[in-house]
Amino acid sequence: YANVLTSRPDPSVALITLNRPKALNALNAAHFNDIYDALLEADRDDAVGAMVLTGSDKAFAAGADIKEMKDKEFADAYKNNFLSNWELISKLRKPIIAAVSGYALGGGCELALMCDIILASPTAKFSQPEISIGVIPGGGGTQRLTRLVGKSRAMELMLTGRMFSAYEAEKWGMVSRVVGEGEGEVVKEAVEMAKVIASKGQISVQACKEAINASFELPLAEGLHFEKRLFHSMFATKDQKEGMNAFVEKRKPNFTHS
Repeated sequence: YANVLTSRPDPSVALITLNRPKALNALNAAHFNDIYDALLEADRDDAVGAMVLTGSDKAFAAGADIKEMKDKEFADAYKNNFLSNWELISKLRKPIIAAVSGYALGGGCELALMCDIILASPTAKFSQPEISIGVIPGGGGTQRLTRLVGKSRAMELMLTGRMFSAYEAEKWGMVSRVVGEGEGEVVKEAVEMAKVIASKGQISVQACKEAINASFELPLAEGLHFEKRLFHSMFATKDQKEGMNAFVEKRKPNFTHS
């Protein structure tokens, strides 16, 4: 990939690092395609149980690439459904942890919001500043951020474009937690979390992610029914038998993801 680095800090964990340092990891079409393709490759790899997406210490991603967008016309944007491919990341089945340091602005903030868990460095700074350049968030910001922080706060943040800190994001429930200080600490913590997730049965992990995501879309009664059916389906897996027998026998389970 030209715009991302991929590695395996653990055989079960895929680490994807945004790599456009001169542009503070700004997201143009080629960059986003590399991010998605790298995540998709990991999602399809049976050895991978969880993924970590990160940038640099200075910037997770400092927004979408304005130079690429500034001359775009409505007809082109509408006809070609501009940014619609961004939704593809949220449809991946395995958990994605965003490890955010530095700036996560505009499209960078939206990219983090597409992930399943966000861990933040104390240096992380978030914003949806699109209002200041004559547009609105187009990669999910008005929808995902509002669901996490509430209407009034979302209105304030997106109508003013103001930047907010990792600690504010944690207090509002947007960020799972702020990790300790130190260069690379957030990636280290994210990899450790990914290893824990990857140690579980992949079928139950993916089903749990599916059920949690459905809770944002379904009325409570339908969501409870959906959850119950997924729960029932786990009893058709070898991992359920292994997990429960291991618990009774007081030993560590050996999941086969089957």
